[in-house]
Amino acid sequence: MNLVEIKDFGFSYPESSRKVLEHVNLNIKEGTLNVIMGRSGCGKSTLLRQLKSVLAPAGEKEGKILYRNIPLEDTDHRTQSQEIGFVMQNPDNQIVTDKVWHELAFGLESLGYDNATIRLRVAEMASYFGIQKWFYKNVSELSGGQKQLLNLASVMAMHPSLLILDEPTSQLDPIAASDFLETVKKINRDIGTTVLLTEHRLQDIIPYADRVFVMDEGTLFLEGTPREIGTKLKEQHHGMFLSMPVPMQIYAGTESALTCPLTVSEGRQWIREYIKEKGIKKEEIQQANQRLEKQGEKNENETAGFFGHLKRQKETTPPAIQMKDVWFRYEKDSPDVIQDLSLEVKKGEFYALVGGNGTGKSTTLSLLGRVHQPYSGRIYLDGKDLRSFSDRELYCGYLGVMPQNPQSIFLKKTVLEDLYSVIGGKKEKPSSEYPISMKKEKAIEGIVSLTHLEGLLNRHPYDLSGGEQQRLALAKVLLLRPKILLMDEPTKGMDAEYKEELGSILKKLQSHGMTIFMISHDVEFVAEYADTTGLFFEGNVVTSKKTRDFFAGNNFYTTAANRMARGLFPEAVTGKDVVSCLTNPS
Repeated sequence: MNLVEIKDFGFSYPESSRKVLEHVNLNIKEGTLNVIMGRSGCGKSTLLRQLKSVLAPAGEKEGKILYRNIPLEDTDHRTQSQEIGFVMQNPDNQIVTDKVWHELAFGLESLGYDNATIRLRVAEMASYFGIQKWFYKNVSELSGGQKQLLNLASVMAMHPSLLILDEPTSQLDPIAASDFLETVKKINRDIGTTVLLTEHRLQDIIPYADRVFVMDEGTLFLEGTPREIGTKLKEQHHGMFLSMPVPMQIYAGTESALTCPLTVSEGRQWIREYIKEKGIKKEEIQQANQRLEKQGEKNENETAGFFGHLKRQKETTPPAIQMKDVWFRYEKDSPDVIQDLSLEVKKGEFYALVGGNGTGKSTTLSLLGRVHQPYSGRIYLDGKDLRSFSDRELYCGYLGVMPQNPQSIFLKKTVLEDLYSVIGGKKEKPSSEYPISMKKEKAIEGIVSLTHLEGLLNRHPYDLSGGEQQRLALAKVLLLRPKILLMDEPTKGMDAEYKEELGSILKKLQSHGMTIFMISHDVEFVAEYADTTGLFFEGNVVTSKKTRDFFAGNNFYTTAANRMARGLFPEAVTGKDVVSCLTNPS
């Protein structure tokens, strides 16, 4: 039985001639787990919000949405509130009370349930989701992963028939994200709740989906099982194939008659069967590992220079970023968030910082951006004390900061106006960054092309998808022509296809001498593009190594490719590494 039926549905925002959704036809069977995937801005979130009337954006609609064979607009508010649960991207946007226990009870109270029922359901949810240890805590004390789990538990306390999740792990670290998606699978498997979600981090969920739907430019163009979708995307050479699980991408890079693996465990078994199938010898496996080690040494040597100078000369140059014995707390009597932190980032280096939610990574970036100041220790940029920079000297042409929440730097009503605001508006004025000889139109045109904002220039920045907002924020920061670029979760909300383009952009900027310091939960992206990776834990960097050494040395905090292949190719940390070892072993 179909729980939801979407028939020839279309939607456009007010005063917009372009349809965000067009001729969408989609059926969701009761009790199934369904995934909607697609590029940033293809209409996924807009479609999900149409399935709950109170969240549906204003605009022109056409077609029908049926819930249990009844038009959604005819389904009363209480039924929708109780039977259709919705978990948003940002956990803070959904929490409405100050205590964990009250948040669990809030929805039930709003529907008028009696105290006995509320107590029973709250106890049930706290036990099921393992919330007992932080049941009486203030919500403000929770980590990002705990907040999102609380949102999920609060929704499930209503006993919904349909659970909708809009990129619920976009702000979670890899381990918290994996745990959260495991809980979603458990809800579907054990309770039978129908699940519909969008997610760019598909590694942990798509292998278990009953049905996968692929959207592009506001319409649904593919549906099927995970393996069927992977096969069709590969045959069509579609960019969304990059979003499929790493084991599937590795399989696609080889020629094999074996069954395509979807999970890491299936991938491990497939590799061993592939080696038997192709007759790859132990000596060839050893040669492949040696080649990876040499490649790592070559990459290190290539990044050792700065603007063509010799490594010896670089050692006499001060680091681009240096933190010495830094301590910081938000309030006088609060615990230290940053504890005796010392960190160096060389000029022209791409340094990535990874770690769990709430460990202090974003706080570190705020200290580097001079949003906050440490109460002890020193921070230097190119050997100069951060405190000695004037605001204009620091932020105009020297330090670029891309925050975790891109909306915090949007100022105008359209994307185009927001871009021009960075360089003083449309009027041509001489300045050190944009002299009169340089046409501002050319600067805007170049950055729009680089970040693929064409077609979005007349949209309000807040109306963009999460990935599109990230691209706009990057464009604004790059217009300032920084020497040092600080980025907090730059791939959040981005599809895999644009992540690849972003990586190319960052490496191009790096080749022109820019130093990049990035905080990220996206270990696959870090493994592909960063030169050095550090692990942050309890306010400090516990280890900092060349990226290949970092991921090859970790058992848990590593890439899917490394977990899949480490038994035979311990130095392989990306899908491309594994494919190279398997297809060119000698």
